Amino acid sequence: MKNTDNRPLQDRVAIITGAARGIGLAAVDKLAKAGASIVAFDLTMESLDDAAELAHTHDVPFLAFRGRVERADDWQRVTIETMNRFGRIDILVNNAGISGPIGSLFDCTEELFDQVMAINAKGVFLGMKHAGAAMKANGGSIVNISSVSGLGGGRFTIAYTASKHAVVGMTKLAASELAAFKIRVNAVCPAPTATEMMFSMEREQSPGDPAAVRRGMSRLIPLGRYGEPEEIGDAILFLAGDTSSFISGAAIPVDGGLKAS
Repeated sequence: MKNTDNRPLQDRVAIITGAARGIGLAAVDKLAKAGASIVAFDLTMESLDDAAELAHTHDVPFLAFRGRVERADDWQRVTIETMNRFGRIDILVNNAGISGPIGSLFDCTEELFDQVMAINAKGVFLGMKHAGAAMKANGGSIVNISSVSGLGGGRFTIAYTASKHAVVGMTKLAASELAAFKIRVNAVCPAPTATEMMFSMEREQSPGDPAAVRRGMSRLIPLGRYGEPEEIGDAILFLAGDTSSFISGAAIPVDGGLKAS
């Protein structure tokens, strides 16, 4: 028998995008451990094997969905499939994202800018539009993954920074608009986190010594290190559940003190 005292999300249903690895996979682990049924949304079914294993470990129902977050028809299908399987959607974690090109804004092509905005910003919009509409019946929580780059400026990531500012802006608008339906909307804004996205960026910037990039980035963070996906997952879990019931419209840095300095 499941212990509902330790499973505060028992009987709730969560859609998580970019669920195959990194922060998305950590969110699967945290929410499944709390009892939520998991709908894992990513580019391929095969990539979701680890998410399926976590759901099995935590003994919760699991649905894998292959699609692209920047496509409205995929959002329509995942919403329909989730409602057909579970009859409700309580939590949406808009996590899928890409870093895009690193370099001067003068070197960023229009095509690359559009690609980053489509996945990082349009994907969040479509998720809130389609899954959010299904959540109107019961209320719930939407957690959008932005970045510390969505709270400031920085350099050399014009498309990524633009997209993450867009996520914060949409979060605030949606929090106001969806409050009428008892849907809370918040954003988590991580600092550099130990995921393949960051590791790939390190290799791109310094092929001969990618660890040097991490050392330099870590020196900028007061706690002196990257975040771990599980730490971002804890913030997602908090915002997804009832312990954050009076928090909406917030963009919360999970950044080792980076934005405090």
